Amino acid sequence: MSKIEQIAFELAEPIAAQIGCEVVEAEFKKEGSEYFLRVFIDREEGSVGIDDCEYVSKRFSDAIDKADPISQAYYLEVCSPGLDRQLKRDKDFIRFCGREVDVKLYAPIDGVKEFCGVLTGYADGIATIKIGGKELKVNKKDAAWIRLAVSF
Repeated sequence: MSKIEQIAFELAEPIAAQIGCEVVEAEFKKEGSEYFLRVFIDREEGSVGIDDCEYVSKRFSDAIDKADPISQAYYLEVCSPGLDRQLKRDKDFIRFCGREVDVKLYAPIDGVKEFCGVLTGYADGIATIKIGGKELKVNKKDAAWIRLAVSF
């Protein structure tokens, strides 16, 4: 996490907590010629709505302007991590045990780099994913991403 992302996370966290939300991630990145500061918020129970994002955005905008850690122009976005959110923190993996996940690895395991399965456990950075009748241990450092699967 960059210094700007750390500052954003720390400033947004108490604001989100005021409405029963938590900051899942803060990212500051350049896309094309524009810079974006994104703050992702979520709830343990229920979902994040537009009113939640607006509440955090208004108050966070004032706080980040006052702290002034960013020298260039940027766009601020406060949003939900989405239905297909990436699991990044240990607590995300624990929270979503029992759910179906999509996995993309940097290097193949048994000739496969992308697969879908059920997250059945997590400890010490290792996700256990059940694929059919087989369990596969995946170190989260070896995965480009592990995210919730969305089925319609």
